[in-house]
Amino acid sequence: MHELGITQNIIELALEHSRGMKVKRVVLEIGQLTAIMPESIAFCFDTCCQGTNIEGAMLEILEISGLGQCQDCGNELELEYPYGICDRCGSRNIVILQGQELNLKSLETESLCV
Repeated sequence: MHELGITQNIIELALEHSRGMKVKRVVLEIGQLTAIMPESIAFCFDTCCQGTNIEGAMLEILEISGLGQCQDCGNELELEYPYGICDRCGSRNIVILQGQELNLKSLETESLCV
């Protein structure tokens, strides 16, 4: 399960960007063409956060659908896999426009009252 290592890297990145503040929510974008299973990331998240300022944070995962464009006719098409056939001209010359993302979109931290 490669999602464990990916989740650990996400937590490290979130810790770096939180600057020691308590994190309440983590928002990820995961493209459907990445071969990363959002359910597995969610499963690993709580375990990987234990003992950090992210422990107890809510995880929100936004799944980005696959989208490609035919380089022969310009048609845009939905992709379920990182390859496809143009439904307009039959070409296999497809460039992926979206769906390969893995982004830490945002962190919500507790505000400091001074």
